[in-house]
Amino acid sequence: MFKRSNLGEFEEIVMLTIGVLGETAYGLAIKEEIETRLKRPVSMGALHTGLYRLEQKGYLKSKLGKPTNVRGGKPKRFFAVTNGGQIALKKAMESRQQLWKDIPEGVFKLFPSQL
Repeated sequence: MFKRSNLGEFEEIVMLTIGVLGETAYGLAIKEEIETRLKRPVSMGALHTGLYRLEQKGYLKSKLGKPTNVRGGKPKRFFAVTNGGQIALKKAMESRQQLWKDIPEGVFKLFPSQL
């Protein structure tokens, strides 16, 4: 397991999407949820690479579901965010919130600095 706690943007999006989906978070559902919510295409290759990298870091855990006829007898792999993953997400959220708070008034004309 890696010691690095910072997350890339895509890793953060994947983990947050898994949180949104809860117990129904498997590859295709994660891909479709990201594409629907963010209007952003996601390749299955990039998603699987991200999922397995996050699992190696200890931020996700996965388990196989029951085989289904729809998938030719192949089971779905379901993902969940671990406690370590939740801690990493919280740190990322707090870092972003602090950056927003530290922007001086008037620097971004469209965004008031008070959150």
